[in-house]
Amino acid sequence: MLLAVGLGAFALVLDELAGRSLTQVFSLTLPFWFCALASACLGFWAVPLLRALKAGQIIREDGPKSHLKKAGTPTMGGIFFLPVALLVALVWSGFSLPVVAVSVLTLAYGAIGWIDDWQIIRGRSNKGITPRMKLLLQVGAGALFCLWLAWTQPETITTIALPFGLMLPLGLLFWVVAIFVLTAESNATNLTDGVDGLAGGTVAIALLGLGALIASSSPELMLFCAALSGSCLGFLLHNRNPARVFMGNTGSTALGGALAAVALMTNSLFALLILSGLFLIETLSVMIQVGYYKATKGADGVGKRFFKMSPYHNHLELSGWTETRIVAAFYMIAGLLSFVTLAVC
Repeated sequence: MLLAVGLGAFALVLDELAGRSLTQVFSLTLPFWFCALASACLGFWAVPLLRALKAGQIIREDGPKSHLKKAGTPTMGGIFFLPVALLVALVWSGFSLPVVAVSVLTLAYGAIGWIDDWQIIRGRSNKGITPRMKLLLQVGAGALFCLWLAWTQPETITTIALPFGLMLPLGLLFWVVAIFVLTAESNATNLTDGVDGLAGGTVAIALLGLGALIASSSPELMLFCAALSGSCLGFLLHNRNPARVFMGNTGSTALGGALAAVALMTNSLFALLILSGLFLIETLSVMIQVGYYKATKGADGVGKRFFKMSPYHNHLELSGWTETRIVAAFYMIAGLLSFVTLAVC
């Protein structure tokens, strides 16, 4: 409830300051609340359907023991809250070309996540498609998106905008950066989806912050961000602790792709770096854990752990933090990062 009030007030205040009427086609408030309500209502039908289809989550055996009780909770929640946001954004924007492009990329990454989820459910294990296959699919979809971007917005793929009007020229290196950002952001939000309500809320905050930042330069993509943020909020009605449904890789993989795609199209990569601070920490915690374990591996083949468990939210949970405390802290940090982004960028 506090997140809903906070995000709703944030959108309303920014619309008022920008002189955007609530009845305008392009605003933050109206698409945000429309998608929040639509996604929340649709969940009352979709969640029982997923349960009936036996699309239950398989809990990793090496994860926190407290998570074992969540086994069997319906997953793949992304299949109902993502279409709500994408359909609303497409129709509301009159099928604007930028919205079509980021929607296709979001759907492509969602499809990759769905394949991963389906393999997990079908195999009754927590292993889906191989990491290599997942990465290849993400890079392939990202490369096609970048090709389209180079064809339609060639000026966008040569530099990165920095604060205070500075520009960082990259030339052909931008291709490497762009594809890396798409895959890294997608996997980072996927790693963050490990506690009830964590990924949905933090991504909703980041999306609304990004939408506010690009409102004047790209109102169509602002609408897209507001719609997807609202849809995440509506999903949280069913995903809050104790969760009745998980977004699964279907949702978390797509959300990261959506954030990265919008940032690439609006030359907001530096802003995305700040907005995604939490996702970056989660990813770095996994890299540190794996690297430290390998570096300290002894003759017995066993290494030491830097954290009690990674990603970092699992370390906090094993340190005695409750899930709701972790989520509340991450929400506050995500909100602060959004304000910092708007102030700096």
